Parts: sequence; C-alpha cells; structure tokens
Amino acid sequence: MYHAALHIVRMTGLVLCLTALIGASSARAVTLLRDADIEYALKQLGAPVLRAAGLSPNQIRILVIDDSTLNAFIVDTQHIFIHSGLLTKLETAAQVQAVIAHEAAHISNGHLSRRLGNMRTARTAAGLGMVLAAAAAAAGNGQAAVGLGLGVQSSALRSFLAHTRAEESSADISSIRYLVRAGVDPQGAIEVQDLFRGQEALAETRQDPYMRSHPLSRDRLRALKGLVAGASAQTAPDPAADYWFARAKGKLTAFTRAPSWTLRRADSSGRADISQMRRAVAYHRQSDLGRAISNIDAAISARPNDPFLRELKGQILLESRRASDAVKVYSSAARLAPREPLILGGLGRAQLAAGNARDALKTLEAARGRDFSDTRILRDLATAYAKTGQNAMASLVTAERYAVQGRFKDAAIHAKRAEGALARGSGPWQRAQDVLSAAQRAGQR
Repeated sequence: MYHAALHIVRMTGLVLCLTALIGASSARAVTLLRDADIEYALKQLGAPVLRAAGLSPNQIRILVIDDSTLNAFIVDTQHIFIHSGLLTKLETAAQVQAVIAHEAAHISNGHLSRRLGNMRTARTAAGLGMVLAAAAAAAGNGQAAVGLGLGVQSSALRSFLAHTRAEESSADISSIRYLVRAGVDPQGAIEVQDLFRGQEALAETRQDPYMRSHPLSRDRLRALKGLVAGASAQTAPDPAADYWFARAKGKLTAFTRAPSWTLRRADSSGRADISQMRRAVAYHRQSDLGRAISNIDAAISARPNDPFLRELKGQILLESRRASDAVKVYSSAARLAPREPLILGGLGRAQLAAGNARDALKTLEAARGRDFSDTRILRDLATAYAKTGQNAMASLVTAERYAVQGRFKDAAIHAKRAEGALARGSGPWQRAQDVLSAAQRAGQR
C-alpha cells in the first residue's frame, strides 16, 4: 500500500489521506483517496438514494478507499466507504447507486448501530481516528486495529464486521425500495451481485472482502431477483447520474492506471470535457505540461463554472513548480466553491509554496473548519502555524493529524506539548484534551 500511495502522491494531484491504525498482526492500512471532484460526483449519485432511505445526504459522506479489491462497507452511521477496485469495476450509475442503497439500508435498519455500543462518533479528530481504525480492519485484515479502536476482542471481529444473512435479506428488501423510490433502475442491484457469483465456493482467503462481510448465497440472489422483478419501478435514464458516474470513474482511473492506458481510452468517455480532463491527468503524469494545460483549459472552456476542473489545473501547476500561477487558479476555483474544504486545502498548499504563510494559515484554517479528516490539510496547517511563530498551535494540529491516523502515542506527545502552552479552558486547549483522552483510552486497551 505504501509504495502505491507514494506513487500517486508523486505523480498526481490526487490528495491522499493516510488514515489508519496499523495492527500488530497486519501491515495493511486504509488509505482514503481524497478528491473533491470524485467525492462531489459520489454525493450527486448518492443523494436521491439517501433521501429515499430517510437519510440526509449532507450528514453521510461517501469516501473512496485506495484498494483494488471489491468492497463497500460502513463502520459508523456517518460514512459509506467504497473500495476503488469496486468503483472501477462497476459499469453504470445505477450499479453505484445500488451499492450506496444497500449500505444505506444497513444504516437505516440499525444493523451497525446496535453493535457500536459506546464507540465515539467521528465529530472530532480523535473520534474519527477510532472510526478509521475500524475501517482499516474492514478494508483488510487489521484485527488488532479494530481491537484498539473499538475495544473488542479479535475473536469478535467477524461478528462486528460481518452482516448476518438475515440482515442482508433485510438490507436487500430496503435497498430495492429505496432505488424504486429514487427512480433508479433496481436491476443495478442484480448486476452488482452478479460480480460475486460463485465466490461462495472459494476459500475465504480468495474471496473479495465484500463476500466476507456481505454473505451471498444462491437463495439470497434468487430472492433479490424476485424483489426486483416484483418492483413496480418507473425509471428512465438519468443523464446527470450517468455524467457524474463517468466523471468519477474517468478521473479515478486516470490517476490510478498507466497514462498510456488512459490516453487509449479517453475518447470513449462519452463527454468531451471528461475526455479532456482524463488526457490532462495522463499528460501531467508524463510531465508534459503543455498538453496537460491545453486539455484542461479546453475542459474549463466547456464548463467555465466548474470549480473542480479549475482545481485540477491548479494541482497540475503546483506540482509543476508554478506556485504563483497555481494560487491564481485555485483562488478562482475557491470563489466558485467557497465551502469546499479540499479546494481550500489546495489553495492553502499553493500559498505556502508561494511563500505566503499568513494567507495560507487563514485559508487552511477555513479548510480545517469544514473537514478535519484530511491529514494533508492538517500537515500544511501545522506548517503554516510554525512559519507564523505559533508553535503551540502547530503542535496541536500535528497531534490531531496523528489522532486521525490512529497514531495515538505520537498524538499524545504533541497534544501534551500543546496543552502546556495553550490557555487553559480555551477551545484549542479543549481540543488537546480530546486527543489526550482518546490516547489514554487507546493505551488502556
């Protein structure tokens, strides 16, 4: 995982957020692929389904995990995690929406909340570290990670993560109802399950993680087909959903597949702006700045009010060591999407690179206020505090970054350092206390 993450960080502007506890029995970590464009696309795909499930699209985040295996899961009631391998394997918007509907059903039906007990919510950096410890285990084999993050025994991991067949049946029934209510073709649910047909006969070590946490049987598949056949679905193609699916998948594969692979397939993207965006990424990864800028400028001309295309241009410029130009482009993206933390984080990063630490501090604080889960924002914010002589705040933000990563021993060191220099009872002092409390609980477990 480490070498893959390093390659993506070095070669592209895709923001990676390392958010894992590495268990003593497993070297696997969960790596979130943080990209504002992809997350916005998934939000557009998920919104009608989540509303149909009685959930708020603004309260549930759909995040992508950098893992080539096929999986999707929840570990709390505020996040839906989808593996990049599953997202690139799916072929239609309806299939992605079926995955989201199924995970939303587990949330709405209370399948996970009954098992969460006293687990912290993800409303603080330390609390999110606990949640992502569970995500690390759900993504792979991190039994010790879940044991530390949740205080459960390793032998209880399977019962915590794996949904029972009764729960799967319940989620199937609910998810089809949500899809129909949202006007989405429920046939996508059958198509998703067809990806896993035959895996129940494989040894567990050879099964995709989705099979291990979502038990599939011939009876369940037959029942699911009956549900779809009996659904009185009045659906029609949704051009907007198709567009955002193509864009999310197109950008993800452009960043994670070889540039030559992307360039051979860019023209099959269905929309000119998506083709141009994919070529821009591929040329950037080949260090061909001229053709990268030419293609992203063409995409921006087609969609002049699209902040995410401007963000991509800013990333290309910043990684090409043109920080001042990147600041201008990021600023225009931020004006179009002033509440998008990942765009603000990119702007702050560019301002730091351009030598303007004070502006960067203001921008990065705004980004952190909207999303404290991106460790790259936290790293840059700590740098901005240090460059402006605010060392206690630099220590606090560093502690929060380690807490999000689940590195509570390191988090405690920096939180203790911040605590001694911050005004007792102040907001930052309380944040340091939160990290110290979480570190203490983790140490006890």
